Amino acid sequence: MVHHTMNTSNTSAPSASSNNKVMDRFGQVSRAVMKVGTSVAIVGSLLSCAVGPVRGPAPVTAPSPPVADMPGDAGALPPAIQRGKSRWTPARWSELPGWGQDSLHEAWNAWVRGCERPAQGQAGPCAELRQLSIATAAEQQAWVMRRFVPYRVTEPDGGLPDGLLTGYYEPIMAASRVPTTTHRTPLYAPPAGLRSGQAWYSRQEIDTLPAAQAALQGSVVAWMADPIDALILQIQGTGRLNITEPDGRVRQVRMAYAQHNGHPYKSVSRWLLDQGAIREASWASIKAWAAQNPQRLNEMLWSNPRTVFFREEALSEFDARFGPRGAQGVPLTPGRSIAVDPQSIPYGTPVWLASQGPTLNVQKLVMAQDTGGAIVGAVRADLFTGWGGWSDEAYITAAALKQPLQMWVLVPR
Repeated sequence: MVHHTMNTSNTSAPSASSNNKVMDRFGQVSRAVMKVGTSVAIVGSLLSCAVGPVRGPAPVTAPSPPVADMPGDAGALPPAIQRGKSRWTPARWSELPGWGQDSLHEAWNAWVRGCERPAQGQAGPCAELRQLSIATAAEQQAWVMRRFVPYRVTEPDGGLPDGLLTGYYEPIMAASRVPTTTHRTPLYAPPAGLRSGQAWYSRQEIDTLPAAQAALQGSVVAWMADPIDALILQIQGTGRLNITEPDGRVRQVRMAYAQHNGHPYKSVSRWLLDQGAIREASWASIKAWAAQNPQRLNEMLWSNPRTVFFREEALSEFDARFGPRGAQGVPLTPGRSIAVDPQSIPYGTPVWLASQGPTLNVQKLVMAQDTGGAIVGAVRADLFTGWGGWSDEAYITAAALKQPLQMWVLVPR
């Protein structure tokens, strides 16, 4: 699943994670989040780079007493590991905030799926992992501590950054298989002959040039009622559509990222903020502005020249229980899959994540299984919260999540 990130920089986004702060359609996020509390359900930051993380209480750093005397937390520590964008410094299990208190079995499925494409050095533990799926919590924890060493993720020079945790999700939207009086915005499959990375027609040219329209003849996979919803789907890079067929049947399918038109991604929220047209980077603000300025809607949309093309995937009952495939190539698990900078943390790496803020208070095991355009740096993660509509917990959590972060990677002994 490849998602783009609505941020202030004009970076491309080769992944599933969106990190797009997709705010509530009706501007109710702040109240809805109060109801969500600390639960993690199921995309992300509309303007992740526009402001810094929301400052709640500082991340928990106190050690977890129950772990202090457990086997596997003694002996000499190995040397630090230097990576492209990070430095991994070995740590004691007792230094991990909340270690011993997470329900590890909830992460086991994500870990098993990640072992379909294991990271370097993870093949040995992966061979043992599936056998532990029905083990007790104590057995799972003892195995992790015996087979792995935790390493604190820091800047390449060893500095401890604030870190940033955001969220993303898989939207569920309505669509039509054929154009109607209300559904007039197309979603396209890749045009014939388009090569990866090739600079093709821009978004504006696709909408206005007869040559572009001719090249896309027969490529429409669905029609949407709201062009901004179509833009959201493209920024997220994937989504589920409740699509109405010509015979009136409605079925749910997945639109997965296929390609883009080779143009750089540019944030429409940044475009509006720079003009003073909106005061906050939220979809509610953008939609309100569009409703008040319909004559400038295309101007706003065309400020982002990138267009994403989709491929339709059937959604079986089993597939519907998981998210789309992330950059690692395995299905994402709500609350247990994260997008990372692969130059800091390789895909398939188990990660202990600790973050405390106004949206979530989490210390738990997650898997690095995706990336995104704004997911850059040593201590940076985008939490996949699941799938849903505008009023669902997955959307509300992802839209509000923006807070400090600490990370430890688990490296096989």
